[in-house]
Amino acid sequence: MSVPLILVADRHPDTRQQLCASLEDSGFRAIGAGSAPDIWNALDSTPVSALVLDADLRGADGMDLCRDVRERSQVPVILVSANCTEVDRVVGLELGADDYMAKPYSTRELVARLRAVMRRGRTERALGLRRQSEACFDGWAVNFARREVLGPDGRPIHLTAAEFSLLAVLIDHAQSVIARNRVMELAGVREAPSSDRSIDVLVSRLRRKLSRGGGTAPIITVRGVGYMLSAAIDRR
Repeated sequence: MSVPLILVADRHPDTRQQLCASLEDSGFRAIGAGSAPDIWNALDSTPVSALVLDADLRGADGMDLCRDVRERSQVPVILVSANCTEVDRVVGLELGADDYMAKPYSTRELVARLRAVMRRGRTERALGLRRQSEACFDGWAVNFARREVLGPDGRPIHLTAAEFSLLAVLIDHAQSVIARNRVMELAGVREAPSSDRSIDVLVSRLRRKLSRGGGTAPIITVRGVGYMLSAAIDRR
């Protein structure tokens, strides 16, 4: 198995170099990027396994860069920022980040989270081989091979890697309540204490996207327990 390549995007050269060196000491390969063009060049020319993206890379609108990356690539993204209010974390996740970390952070924690987001991708590929090619519910069609989701009107809906992984887990356990921590584990959400709200934000994002067109997403929250996809699944 090849050594994962981590793209470290930070506007401070010393920070980039130090983090790249620390990641290499932890068993990864790492390259740095100091600007948006550097990110695009790396993603277009190199098999990047994950991106560590500084929210301040492009100044006041730096977090929008996360959205731009997500629109062009499915590479796992860990967004890092000096701000770590709940609003900042929610905005980062809404923009498509797979995880969010506050500065300062330890290399050990970053390594753990990188492994978690990359493991999610490997899990999705393995599940995709085992699943039948398509699952339908309430007019929605999910094609696992193409990672494509079509709404009842036939239009495609864009899901981030984390959202697609969550939907796949809910489909696999349709009409059964899944404990919150178990959902986090199966969906590849990073290891976190039970008080972490990342999975709740992820469920909210998915529910909102499945509610487009005036319908109601069949994702039920069982308070104090977990979540359930209430629709019947037709596998093809």
